[in-house]
Amino acid sequence: MINIKYRSKGLIRTQFIIMIVLFIIPLLMISQNKKKTEKSELKTTQYRNLFKEAGYSQKEIDEKLAKAYYDVFEGPNKVYFEEGDSLGYVSDIKNKDARTEGMSYGMMIAVQFNKKEVFDRIGRWSVKYMQHQDGPREGYFAWSVNPQTKKQNSPGSASDGELYYITSLLFASNKWGNNTRIHYYNEARKILDAMWKKDGTGNIYNVINTEHKLISFVPEGAGYNWTDPSYHVPAFYEIWALYAKDGHENFYKECATVSRNFLHKACHPVTGLNSDYTEFNGDPHPTPWMPAGFRYDSWRVPMNIAMDYTWYGKDKKWQEEYARKFQNFLRSKGLETYEDQFNLDGSTPDFILQAGPVKKLRHSIGLVATAATASLVNPDKESIDFVRAVWNAKLEPYEDGYFDPYYDGLMYLFSLMHLSGNYQIIAPEIIKK
Repeated sequence: MINIKYRSKGLIRTQFIIMIVLFIIPLLMISQNKKKTEKSELKTTQYRNLFKEAGYSQKEIDEKLAKAYYDVFEGPNKVYFEEGDSLGYVSDIKNKDARTEGMSYGMMIAVQFNKKEVFDRIGRWSVKYMQHQDGPREGYFAWSVNPQTKKQNSPGSASDGELYYITSLLFASNKWGNNTRIHYYNEARKILDAMWKKDGTGNIYNVINTEHKLISFVPEGAGYNWTDPSYHVPAFYEIWALYAKDGHENFYKECATVSRNFLHKACHPVTGLNSDYTEFNGDPHPTPWMPAGFRYDSWRVPMNIAMDYTWYGKDKKWQEEYARKFQNFLRSKGLETYEDQFNLDGSTPDFILQAGPVKKLRHSIGLVATAATASLVNPDKESIDFVRAVWNAKLEPYEDGYFDPYYDGLMYLFSLMHLSGNYQIIAPEIIKK
């Protein structure tokens, strides 16, 4: 009897050890490998400081960046405004509205600069006045709101707003945690989970065209079936795949790859220019309000490509060729004189999209800024001239009085962040360690 019990215990012990070897250890290894994968992705990310490479001191660079933030968010020509004890918004001054574009940009800038109060104020204003809480659009944001009356100028969404909201909220969750009054991760998931429920009911769809795996111009009606190249930020999908944890990781990774391939087709093979709007195959998409051409939206494309190159570097060969072509084209038009709108072949367009009281082409600081970020990608040493050009640029009115502290200002600030190495992937503290 005693011998039988002993042998039974020995058998149980053996089975327990086998279970550990077969099941528990592999699970632990998977967990450790996942952590190692996340750590390795971060370790390979190098954030160059091109201003320092151009010869400017770190003190000068820090002062330049601080002044740009002050000008856009705090100075006499600021575009950020606070309301009461807890709200704030970013305004497109010339158009007298608050847009999801600027609001989500403001949140991304705030989390990168560790400005938690600014981030929270913009986030609360967005939820209170812009985010739909019910109906077919639930979870999405009205793209334009009158900041005085709080009325929505349009209930529809612009897909890039949701793109930036989600990514900035994931970064905020990683940076500040979720126990400081706002649960950033839940807010990001609220948008994502709502997005995945959109099936065409009420003519509202996913932000991403799920058939083509490309971001839509708007997730509504016919706008779901074409796109805006400047909305393509493949690096953000990589972030979603890492940190959203909503079960769509493989889809987001595929979207990043498809988006990179899309840009190959959308950018002109000689000039590197793209149209503001395109079909999913990259062909220009003219609209009733303007013909195809490289205009204000398109300025963001070189900056988005520079971000993807720096953060993930999965398409380096094409991106380097693109940056070289794009900057060489602008240089051919005069480094200090190139204008801000073109036909894709580089010729001057007949149609000029008016941004101020005077319809004219300009050497706009917004394009000067984003063109400079392509120097992070362009392997040619002379591309540093574009970096010096944005360093010398001034965010101030033109000679004729035209001034856009909103779009020009945000592009300028984003550019300085990229070029100084201060626009980074924000990982959870536990992974950083």
